[in-house]
Amino acid sequence: MQPERRRGRCQAMPSTVIRSYSYNARRRELDIVFQTRRRYRYRHVPLATYAAMNAASSKGAFFNRHIRGRFEFSRDPLPKRRPADRASHAGSWNP
Repeated sequence: MQPERRRGRCQAMPSTVIRSYSYNARRRELDIVFQTRRRYRYRHVPLATYAAMNAASSKGAFFNRHIRGRFEFSRDPLPKRRPADRASHAGSWNP
């Protein structure tokens, strides 16, 4: 039986810690973008953990209790900002 492929993305969520996140069930990878705009990829994350994060009322608290320090991860560098974004500070981040 092949695992279900799920991709989830939360946008504009009311979190002071997490800006957005997505999950790849086939790879069991959870990508989290923090309010600092730093992107982290957590590996070997069970689908049940992702589902529990979706259901959690506080994504940041869930992250601190159930993900931080429990999964292997890598950090992507900050995206380069275009000169127009620097001047206006209103540019949207698009990886």
